[in-house]
Formats: sequence, C-alpha cells, structure tokens
Amino acid sequence: MLLIGIDRPHKRNAFGPEMLRGLATAYGDLERDGSLRVGVVYAVGEHFTGGLDLAVVGPRVASGEKLTPPGDVDPFGVNGPRVSKPVVVAARGLCLTLGIELILAADICVAARDTRFAQIEIKRGIFPFGGATVRMPERFGWGNAMRWLLTGDEFDAAEALRVGLVQEVVEPGQELERAVAIAERIAKQAPLAVFATLRNARVAMTKGPDVAIGELSSELAPLMRSDDAREGLMSFVERREGRFTGK
Repeated sequence: MLLIGIDRPHKRNAFGPEMLRGLATAYGDLERDGSLRVGVVYAVGEHFTGGLDLAVVGPRVASGEKLTPPGDVDPFGVNGPRVSKPVVVAARGLCLTLGIELILAADICVAARDTRFAQIEIKRGIFPFGGATVRMPERFGWGNAMRWLLTGDEFDAAEALRVGLVQEVVEPGQELERAVAIAERIAKQAPLAVFATLRNARVAMTKGPDVAIGELSSELAPLMRSDDAREGLMSFVERREGRFTGK
C-alpha cells in the first residue's frame, strides 16, 4: 500500500504547480512499483483541499502548460490513462474543486462527517477541467450533477453519500483509519484479479457495457491459468484466506 499525503495545511492544502507535480509523481510510483497493490490519498491538517491555488496555476493552465511531468500519471485521468491500481481517498474539512475531481478519478472515498464539498469554478468564471464535467454526471446522475456544477453551492457529507461521491461517512478523525482498512482488504485479494476487475469496470464506463462484455473472456483466460487462481481454489478447499503473489 502507498500512502499519499497532501501536505500544505497552512494554505488549506491548496494545490500549486509543485504539489500537482508531486501528486503525479506519487501516482507514477504507485503505477510502476510491482510491490504496491493499492494507494490511499489523505490530507495533513483539518482540510482535504481548498482546491487550486488559482492565482499561480491559472496563468500556467491558460498558457497550455502541462502540469503532469512526463512519465508520471495524471491523478485526474484527463491527460493520459488513469492509474491502473485501486485508489482509496480519505476526505475531511473543505474539499473543493479538484478535491472532488480527485475523488471522482479514484475508486472509493471515506469522508468525515464534517466534510464540505463544492465545485466552485463557475463562481470564478471558468469551469471544472479535472474531469468533473464528465464523471460527475456519470456518478451523480444528470440532475444531481447539474445542481452542484451549475451553482457552485456547497454540499455536505450526507449529500455526498446520497449521490455516490463517497461510500462511507465516519466521525472526524476516523476517515484515514477507515480508508486504510478498506485498502488493506483490497490488498489481501488476488492482485491480478483486482486489476482485471477494475480494468473491465472502467471499460464498461468509458466504452460501454457491450465492449466490456466482449472483453470478459480475454480478461478471464489468463487469470484462470495463474498461480493466484490455483491458490484461490486451494484456500477455498482448505477453508483459509488466500495467500496471493500476483503471479
């Protein structure tokens, strides 16, 4: 497991160019390191993120500058492919703009009860450019997405749970512990099967269910021949947890 901390608490963890590059490098490390099976993104301090440090980042975006270093992985999955391994997010306090987009690009989110969400780009004369316009309607449903995208209004953790942005709500201070516990559960499963499950589900979301169904056999065949599949069968017969190696 790779713990990825957002660490600029004196600025409510607002993202500048260096933080964006650091996050992309961490996602690249998660992608490339074969010993890592899952990532957990969390924040240092009271707030997940106040969003972009727009005064610094805005001009660079306007000039067309790439904010993801070559060879690393865009955490938002808009400039190149998304990380192929599961990512769990632990959110608390303020979670604005790209914080929501980071959750939308991840796979599971645990939020503290006091988390406050808002996609406020529309109040600044721009629009979300980290994936929210695509993934929020997909996740929330059209009407729910437009309610928050077109107003920039704030919503709470209960609403985030209702629309599917987060999967669990816990008491403040427990969000990282719970996110790590979920990540540990994922990491105990057969990694090749986890990655194939994630890959096929994403194909269904991006290319449609027919394409994903068409790829089931080609995804399943190598898994059935793997050491982990044999271990899965033996663990079932012997009534014990599987000991998977990713082979």
